Amino acid sequence: MAANRSATADRRARIEEMRRAEQARERRNRLITIGVSSVVVLSLVGFGTFVLMKKSDEQDKKDAAAKAPIAAEKSWDAKKLGRNHVETAVKYDMKPPVGGDHNPVWMNCDGVVYDKKIADVNAVHSLEHGAVWVTYSKKASQADVKKLADKVGKTKYSLMSPVDDQTGAIMLSAWGKQVTVDGADDPRVDAFFTKYVQGPQTPEPGAACTGGIGADGQGGTGMGQ
Repeated sequence: MAANRSATADRRARIEEMRRAEQARERRNRLITIGVSSVVVLSLVGFGTFVLMKKSDEQDKKDAAAKAPIAAEKSWDAKKLGRNHVETAVKYDMKPPVGGDHNPVWMNCDGVVYDKKIADVNAVHSLEHGAVWVTYSKKASQADVKKLADKVGKTKYSLMSPVDDQTGAIMLSAWGKQVTVDGADDPRVDAFFTKYVQGPQTPEPGAACTGGIGADGQGGTGMGQ
């Protein structure tokens, strides 16, 4: 009898020890899970904060670029630039023109690169809608032309075309604004785009850059805007 009671007590002791060991393992697992979860959450929070700060820094840089003056930029009084719609030839005081009376139909400017000359009277209408017009002469290198074409192709409210008789090899124009740059890598290129693509100089912000005339001279469904 005494032997049986001793054996029973031993079994109970082992069971109790196993129970305590299992409970200890469960506590450790919970602590590990909580610790891992905390690390993951903190990592996500940290990454999210980093992304937000990076975006904020990028926006701050864009805002600063939009406010900073652009070296050697030429400006015309926007109020003195005509905005009448005409279907006759227009003589502009600057080349390429940066504003003035223009054709009722704009050149498509949704990141369009034209490899042939386009009509000034249609391009000026695109500037009125907030587009930046990149032009180049035969003096521009093919490498610069390609880089600029790639940039324009990725930028809504921009267009590009050759203008053989302009004074500079590469020129950028917006409504009432123009600058001649040294090449595609000139920092004024990015500054001009940042500042004037749908910038504050735009007479008709948000107006269409599609539905106008294309490279084939066809289109014009949005006449009169």
